[in-house]
Amino acid sequence: MLTLPERALQQVVILPQDEQDAIEAQILASIADEDARKKCLAQKRDVIRRMAREALDDDDGGKTLRLADLL
Repeated sequence: MLTLPERALQQVVILPQDEQDAIEAQILASIADEDARKKCLAQKRDVIRRMAREALDDDDGGKTLRLADLL
């Protein structure tokens, strides 16, 4: 049984070359975007953790409103 990438590749290779190139470009761009997102999140991890701690502290200290109170 073929894997999903193998099945996809079977479909791509029967397309005209320009369509194959476009699909390849989309895949590579998607991978690059994902890598950039992961790198950005890794760099911001400490900031995100600090903000989460502050939000929880505000909630514990009664400094937040319930969502139902905002509607």
